[in-house]
Amino acid sequence: MRRRITRGARLLAVTVAAAALQATPAPAVVSPPDGVITWGTSAYRIGLADADRGYRMVVHTSVGGRDPRIRLSNAFGDQPVTFDSVYAGLQLKNADLVPGTNRRLTFDGSSSVTVEPGATAYSDPLPGKLAAESNLVVSVHTPGGAGPVTGHWMALQTSYSTHGDHTAEESGTHWTETVGSWFYLDAVSVRTAAATGAVVALGDSITDGWQSTTDRNRRWPDYLARRLQKAHTTVKGVADEGIAGNKVLADGSGPSALNRLDRDVLSQPGVRTVFLFEGVNDLKAHTGVTAPDLIGGYRQIVDRAHDAGKCVVVSTIAPFKGWPEWDPAAEAVRQEVNAFIRSHREEFDAVTDFDRILRSPYDQERMLPAFDGGDHIHPNDKGMQAMADAVDLNSLNCTRH
Repeated sequence: MRRRITRGARLLAVTVAAAALQATPAPAVVSPPDGVITWGTSAYRIGLADADRGYRMVVHTSVGGRDPRIRLSNAFGDQPVTFDSVYAGLQLKNADLVPGTNRRLTFDGSSSVTVEPGATAYSDPLPGKLAAESNLVVSVHTPGGAGPVTGHWMALQTSYSTHGDHTAEESGTHWTETVGSWFYLDAVSVRTAAATGAVVALGDSITDGWQSTTDRNRRWPDYLARRLQKAHTTVKGVADEGIAGNKVLADGSGPSALNRLDRDVLSQPGVRTVFLFEGVNDLKAHTGVTAPDLIGGYRQIVDRAHDAGKCVVVSTIAPFKGWPEWDPAAEAVRQEVNAFIRSHREEFDAVTDFDRILRSPYDQERMLPAFDGGDHIHPNDKGMQAMADAVDLNSLNCTRH
């Protein structure tokens, strides 16, 4: 167990591949229920709603437990959204479910729920067990449709859509449209032993998994989750709260890390540690962001997390020479920030050096070719696994008082 009480900055690198999406002020969040988050994703505005639409979404759990519950989000909507039918089951293949597993979820005992603009809603616990590393399928139907949709654009997971309400069906016959996003669903939690905790990865497109293989759960937080399930540690839950193009200081691809910290991280149940890996999008945007600016942003995140009783692990910013927006000025800021992180470890609960893991020994401003997903900023599957393998699991099992 590691315990530190100093405050500090932290943070990391990563990156972007998606176009900027409209951000809105951080909405109010509901206090988390008991339990531990087993899957999570960052919500933002991803399009406009469509009436009489069904979504069958596949998510991969980390920690196992009992009595799972989901969180539906209308954080970026400007009108109420009604979900008149919500089911959860286990994936058999594609949109087909394991027979006998698809069951209705309720909300305060009701089969339907209306979520107001800016709000989220937790389902009631669904009695039974949910295994670690299983593919949970959540099916929702929205009878009405207007205004912005809250969801996660780059899921790197094939899900399904349909017109009409087919949520109760275990067959995938009516779920003929494939989609690469998650809609409205942003968290799944389970009840576990009281000592069990979770880590939330707060990042950009590298954490979001861009350049990892779709449908194979090969983002670095996925590899980390598999390590944790096998390890002798009480930290078992993992939530991937990465957004492609996200910045620490400015809104753009979703709200900034500072503006989404409460909803995406601190509101999740059972969170013990925040893993902060973000910052490359701030410095490569050429908006004049300096190393002190980024460090100041990291410090705000660390202070707020510490005030909430969470530990913070920070990573250095990874190399990205060869990406079109790289230039010596941005590289100089990256080097200055990384030097600060390495030399001020006492400000964080722990440090992970993704820069050293990913960089080439022949040109330390570039990613090692064997880890490069092809665009010189996003690691491939092998690079994602190397990142997860570099995390000291003991650093995540941290306690603050």
